[in-house]
Amino acid sequence: MANLKDLRLRITSVKSTQKITSAMKMVAASKLRRAQAAAEEGRPYAERMERMLGELTSSLLSVDGAPKLLAGSGLNDNHLIVAITADRGLCGGFNGSIIRNTISKIVELQAKGKKVKILCLGRKGSDALKREFSNQIVSTLEGLTKDGVDFALTRDIASNLIERFEAEEFDVCTIIYNKFISVISQQVSIEQVIPFPVSKVEAADAEAADESENGKYLMEPSEEEILDDLLPLNLSIQLYKALLESNASEHGARMSAMDNATRNAGDMLDDLTMTYNRTRQAVITSELIEIISGAEAL
Repeated sequence: MANLKDLRLRITSVKSTQKITSAMKMVAASKLRRAQAAAEEGRPYAERMERMLGELTSSLLSVDGAPKLLAGSGLNDNHLIVAITADRGLCGGFNGSIIRNTISKIVELQAKGKKVKILCLGRKGSDALKREFSNQIVSTLEGLTKDGVDFALTRDIASNLIERFEAEEFDVCTIIYNKFISVISQQVSIEQVIPFPVSKVEAADAEAADESENGKYLMEPSEEEILDDLLPLNLSIQLYKALLESNASEHGARMSAMDNATRNAGDMLDDLTMTYNRTRQAVITSELIEIISGAEAL
């Protein structure tokens, strides 16, 4: 049985931990409001951009002059996976879910004979993946969401991806991130961003076929020139959306994790206090017995 001094030290330690987790919960809640609003406001624009591109590119799939970001390299051998995680921990299963899905995707592609490279946006993803795939990590970027998500920085990342694609470093690029559902729920999303996925073009075709007015549009300038500008912009927007969703998910997961930690600390304090009181009562009783026994012996 622990002595009273050990129990007092343990109670003090748990109280200090509870104060820290409670403060972290409040900070995460404060950041979550802004991050959630930004993620929800960015969704309609990103979804409409993909829909517009799908409608615009539906007639160009068989055109030889289609932009490379749409037509692809003609190969499917080299894959780049962009794993978006956090720079810090203490956010429940937020980072673990991305890491598990990234490893699963890598194993799946390698089983098909594909070569896989990894770009880590966030330190936690790099720390976990380099244990097994250190030779496949091409770069790690940190601090992307420290002060919110900056579109200019996201555009630079997209430009770097396009340069790597044009240099034939990869044929297909896929991003893996957590989509914000609620404070206690995040959904892992795996999306192909390079080349522009055919599935979204087919979805746009099906949607256009259901509309009563399905006329042809005259483009000025041509579809190819418009796509030359819109496809890089769409890549920046999709990365921006993914970082916004990931940022909101991180704060939601951290808030939930710190709330659970605070509650657990409270439960532990109750148990320790009960144990301390019982131990103290036992010590007092033992001392009284010794005093009475000594008095009787005299």
